[in-house]
Parts: sequence; structure tokens; C-alpha cells
Amino acid sequence: MRTFYQVLANTAVANVTTSYLWFALTFWVYLETRSVLATGIIGGAYMLFVALLGMVFGTIVDRHRKHQAMVVASLTTLIAFGIGGVLYLLQPERALVDLGGPWFWLFSGIILFGGVIENMRNIALSTTVTLLVPVERHANANGLVGSVTGIAFAVTSVFSGLSVGLLGMGWTLLIAIVLTAAALGHLLLIRIPEEPPQVEARAPLVDLRGAVAAIRMVPGLFALLLFSTFNNLIGGTYLALMDPYGLQLFAVEWWGVVLGIASTGFIVGGLIVARFGLGRNPIRTMLLLVAAMGLLGALFTIREWWWLYAVGIWLYMAIFPAVEAAEQTVIQKVVPYRTQGRVFGFAQAFESAAAPITAFLIAPLAEYLIIPYMDSTAGQAALGWLLGEGSARGIALVFLIAGLVMTVVAGLAFLTRSYRRISAQYRTAPAEREPEGEEATATA
Repeated sequence: MRTFYQVLANTAVANVTTSYLWFALTFWVYLETRSVLATGIIGGAYMLFVALLGMVFGTIVDRHRKHQAMVVASLTTLIAFGIGGVLYLLQPERALVDLGGPWFWLFSGIILFGGVIENMRNIALSTTVTLLVPVERHANANGLVGSVTGIAFAVTSVFSGLSVGLLGMGWTLLIAIVLTAAALGHLLLIRIPEEPPQVEARAPLVDLRGAVAAIRMVPGLFALLLFSTFNNLIGGTYLALMDPYGLQLFAVEWWGVVLGIASTGFIVGGLIVARFGLGRNPIRTMLLLVAAMGLLGALFTIREWWWLYAVGIWLYMAIFPAVEAAEQTVIQKVVPYRTQGRVFGFAQAFESAAAPITAFLIAPLAEYLIIPYMDSTAGQAALGWLLGEGSARGIALVFLIAGLVMTVVAGLAFLTRSYRRISAQYRTAPAEREPEGEEATATA
């Protein structure tokens, strides 16, 4: 457990740093361009990178010691951020925020790639829960992981806005580079006790077949991943439009502070899971909470009141760690340890692919169709009674529809055969971790 806590703390620092720079990039681009399309592109591109590389990350984690995978991820992130810093020094800011020029795509792409690589650490962290934590404490450990995510979000939300508003993007890049180097230095001092993994001869670089085989062995697991994918499909709406809506209500410095305070919901939600777990059936808990998240997403912009938006975000974030922990807890129990990296990588790729689709679709639709309609006299006359008045009623309409769809689908999931099968599989799965190294070979 001591080793797990060290890995958890190191991952927290790494996640803080990458989130800090990613948030800062989003804020900076929107302030320079005032384009919802630009922020939608950045958010969608991030999730697209995650989707494309998730299986690669999972395969690497399964075929190497977890510590090695984490070191490679941190070193790659440091190199990417360093290249981004050099580009910022060599090019004027107006070139870096020009959507029609190549430097915007190169600069944003390198920074986002550096942030995405850190997701390999998160996959490795999920497998270290199985390696280092007793099975009956998996849900609680996953709650702590959720709290770490919340700490990262809270810290970066505040400091990203303040950093961009007061220091500028150049100093923000420098801070991120220094913190990434510090996290890598600390990681090199940690030792994780584990046997070398057994790797098949001539194994493919991306073991999609192995991931699919592991998923098919568990009845109902693919349906769980499919539901999470649909949940992310709706979540892409918030990914594309949450920052533009917040920046309509607050100055960038204050929006960062509001996000930071609201994101303490992540911490509280994760600590609740760490203390109480997820109940006897984490799948049932997850579906109930997703339905609640849908209602919150539909209602927290029903009026253009800053406090309603802030409270709604806090509650939304307080629920989120339990939803994530439920999926991780199920996978850690029903999937053999030796294939968990590939399954987590497949889940990350499959689920993350949905968000950029929505982000890329919703951002232009909102900017060129929905927002102008709600700003028009006809739009106000048709829906003003429901959404009230304000400058961001178009975004509120998108949130309302997306949240109601999420709630309905979560309710329908209770009626499916897959829900009953995966619930039964979780209850009857053995509580022992799979043996490793020579013991695993002998067992096989």
C-alpha cells in the first residue's frame, strides 16, 4: 500500500501538470480568437489522440513492468512540452492562434500529444490497483484515484486561468516543463515490486485481438464499455461548450477560480467512494449516478445564473469519480491481471473515440446554427419561456437536450439482458488476484 500511495502521489503531480497546460491552452486560444470552433477542435483533438493511442498504451503496459511504462510516458511528455516551448519562442503569438495557418495545428498538436501520453500512466495506475491493493479494497482505491483526478482538476483550473491571465502562455509553458521534469525525477526513485510479464513471441505492436478476446470472455463486459462510450458521446457536448459558456459568465481569471472550487466535487466524490465503496453491485450504482448526471447537465444552464452553473458543475463532478470507479472496479475483478492493460486501453480508445465525434459536430453546429437561432427574436419567442434570457442560451439548449438523452438511456440500460449478465458475473467472479511470473506460467 505504501508503494501504491507513492505511485498515486506521483501520478497526481503528473496529471496536475498536463491538465494545467491543457486548460491553459484552451483558455488562451479562446481569449485570442473568441471562437467556440477553436476550443471544440482542441478538446476534440485531445480525445481523438486518446482514442487512437489507447490500445497502444494498453499493449505497452501489459508487456512491460508498470514502472517502465510510467517512465516512458513521463519522458515523452517532457520532450513534447519542451518542443512546444521552443515553438513558442520561435513564432509570434498571432501565428500560433491562426486557425488557417500551420503553426496553430503544430503547436496545439504537440502540447496535446504530450498531455495524451500521460494517459498511459493512468492505465498503468489502474493495473497497479490490482497488483498492490487487496481485491476487497479495489473500489476504495479507485475512489482515491478519483480524488487525485479531482485535485489535479481543482489545482489546474485555478492556476491555468491565473497563469494565462497574469503571466501569459510563455511562462505557463515553462512552469509545465519544470514540473514535468520534477515528477519524472521522483518517479525514477520509486520501486514497484512485480515480476516481468510473460510476452508471446512475435506479438503484434497493438494487440487488438488479445483485448477483444479478453472482453469476450466476460459476458456483458462489452455492453458496459458500449454504455460508457455512449456516455462519452454525450460528454463530448460538455467538452466542447463548457469553457465557452463559463467564459461568457466570468473573466478568465475568475472562471479558473470557479472551476477550481467546483472541481473540489471530484475530491469529495472520490473520498466518499474511498470511504464507503460502491455497494454490492457497482454497475447498478453507476447507472443510477449517470441518470443523475444527465439531469444535472440538463438543468445547470436552464437560467443564466452564475451560481446555478457553479453548483451544477460541483455536483456533476462529485458524481463523476464514482462512475469511473465503478467501471474500473468491475474490470479489475472480472478480467485476468495479465490482460488488464489491453482491456483498459481498449476501453480508453473505444470510449474516448465518441467524445471528439460529438465535439467536432457540436462546436460548428452551436456556433453557426444553434447560438444564432437562440439569439434571434424567433428563438427567444419559441424557447425563451424555458431557457430564459442571456447571451449563451444556444449553449444552454444543447446542454438541455444532451442531459435528457443521457438520463433516458441510463434508465433503459436497467432493462437490458447485458446489465443482468455483467452484474451476475461481478458477483460470482473469484476474489483472488491472478498469479504472476513463474507461478502464473506453472498454473497455465
